[in-house]
Amino acid sequence: MNVELTAKRFGLLHELASGPAPLAVLYNPNRPDKSPIPELQAAALAIGRQVDFLSATTTRHIEQAFATLVQKRAGALLISPDPLFASRIVQLATLPARHAVPALFSIREFREVGGLMSYGSNFRELFREAGIYTGRVLKGEKPADLPILQATKFELVINLQTASALGIDVPSTLLARADEVIE
Repeated sequence: MNVELTAKRFGLLHELASGPAPLAVLYNPNRPDKSPIPELQAAALAIGRQVDFLSATTTRHIEQAFATLVQKRAGALLISPDPLFASRIVQLATLPARHAVPALFSIREFREVGGLMSYGSNFRELFREAGIYTGRVLKGEKPADLPILQATKFELVINLQTASALGIDVPSTLLARADEVIE
């Protein structure tokens, strides 16, 4: 479901960085599931924003992508959901700060290490549901008889400490919609 939220994340990023500078998206082209590019191209066209796609498949590629991001003078960065990026939380939280580029992440753990904004599934809720399913199976229910569930709770988290360090004024409309604001 995280990939399907990409257009929503792009809209939030557009609201945060409403200037004329292009928005950038960091994505992993080796990801086996759905690519975020078609959905983001449509979202960018709908709001009249240019979007630059930066690919990375390794830690070194992430550094190179940020060099390109700075060269293209991107106004903000969307980091697409990907296990590679989730395993590089500190690197991906510090690089935007180092280059003074606001970034939006798909998981809230980025904000714990200084990330600016995240919008995505509530993993605590997902893990709780997984525990309930496990309990049902252990009590004898057949896994094939259990319904397939999708995430229904998504959270917007904004780190105002990071916004202040970057010199960014977060629009009040975003703050009003945030599930959590770190001050």
